[in-house]
Amino acid sequence: MGSRSAPFAAEFEPAEILGERKSLRAQVSLDARIGRGGLDRALCKVVDLSVNGVRLQTYSELRPGVTIWLALPRIGRCAARVIWVHDFEAGLEFERPLAPKEFETLTAE
Repeated sequence: MGSRSAPFAAEFEPAEILGERKSLRAQVSLDARIGRGGLDRALCKVVDLSVNGVRLQTYSELRPGVTIWLALPRIGRCAARVIWVHDFEAGLEFERPLAPKEFETLTAE
């Protein structure tokens, strides 16, 4: 009464890879302001949002590694660190991730 194993076959699809991203992103179009030292100075547009950060369009000069204030509609100011800059776009990471309710508020139509 030896044990006999039945052949096993399975099909699978690879999970969607997020790359280096920590969370899913939502496409948005939000007018916001950026500034340093607590002052909101320049207009920008948030075009991509996650609980961990944003991608924005701006004509203001931003430098990677700098922490700025990002004033978002309906939720207020958040401290964010500039991760990358390319032409008139920049990627920022929030110092404190958005709460799920804040994310919902910003992505609601």
